[in-house]
Amino acid sequence: MAPLAISAFTVVTALGSGNAATQRALAEGRSGLAQRRFETAALDTWLGVIDAIDDVHLPAALAAYDCRNNRLAELALRSDDFAGQVRGAAARHGAGRIGVFLGTSTSGILQTEIAYRHRDADSGALPGWLRYAETHDNASLSRYVQAALGLAGPAFVISTACSSGAKAFASAARLITLGVIDAAVVGGVDTLCLTTLYGFNALELLSREPCRPWDARRNGLSLGEGAAYALLQRDDAAPAAWLLGCGESSDGHHMSSPHPDGAGAALAMRHALDDAGLAAQQVGYVNLHGTGTPNNDAAEDTAVCAVFGETLPVSSTKAATGHTLGAAGAVEAVITLLALQGGFVPAGLHRQQRDPTLRAHYVDQRLDRPLKAAASNAFGFGGSNACLVFGAA
Repeated sequence: MAPLAISAFTVVTALGSGNAATQRALAEGRSGLAQRRFETAALDTWLGVIDAIDDVHLPAALAAYDCRNNRLAELALRSDDFAGQVRGAAARHGAGRIGVFLGTSTSGILQTEIAYRHRDADSGALPGWLRYAETHDNASLSRYVQAALGLAGPAFVISTACSSGAKAFASAARLITLGVIDAAVVGGVDTLCLTTLYGFNALELLSREPCRPWDARRNGLSLGEGAAYALLQRDDAAPAAWLLGCGESSDGHHMSSPHPDGAGAALAMRHALDDAGLAAQQVGYVNLHGTGTPNNDAAEDTAVCAVFGETLPVSSTKAATGHTLGAAGAVEAVITLLALQGGFVPAGLHRQQRDPTLRAHYVDQRLDRPLKAAASNAFGFGGSNACLVFGAA
């Protein structure tokens, strides 16, 4: 593909709101995970909760969309003047020539969970204040963001588990290349809900301590909330960075476990390199999917070494943000953009003991070095895989 300009980007996680706060946390090697409860869930785990969501109020005209997920979407729109950057692009291209493509896994399911507590005792009917289409429905996210930004181009939500936010970049790139649109808001937004917490607990995937990707004794993931956006444009004289290539695959090995040899993951990485027209040696860093679960890390290690070798610096930033699920591909894409912009490789936190069976060059301490190109991996349940390759401005 021809490189696409990334004109602006922003990220909100438990590390803080906006690029500067995220940069500071990464520089300090600080994690946003904390041992705490969420809502009524009493689980022994660490979470990356964004408390600032509670103080967000949606515009009055969009009050029907009010739920935790859309409040986080709004918080991220306000970060780094992202909404202002998009409105500037709309003034140039026209509102109908800008698409909105976002990833999420559970959207506003929490709103329905809360409503369920208030159902009618006799009929079981949910309360009248629940607006299903504007909150629970996955499409509510793209509809909200599109309305909040005053856009009128194509808009949809991708829900392919943990690859959703990365796949949004690829979908936008295809439509821009085809000439359907001139620019796109891409990214992902996902917040915690009881379905997610108890679901991962039932799968026995939640760690009782902060997750430790690539650790010999890693025992599960830590869940978090997150939102990230990027503005892609067909032309920009001074972009913040470049989207160079996108790779996707679907190996369908198992409903929840990756292919043990990382076959689908490796295929996505190779497709991304081919799309970018780059050799593996030209990439300076890979932000791993790196969940901290035994099988996932082992499969990804095999795939990364097969594609990039064993000397390329890699790390997982989920130990800092938690696994933000449908937003993870976008959150980690923006962290990769920050690494390119700042000239550093983020540290992988919390690893205590190296796993001798994993061969990738996992980085425990931040490395300061110029980067010309970097990749970001995102792999979802069912073998839905994505890899994005970015270039420095």
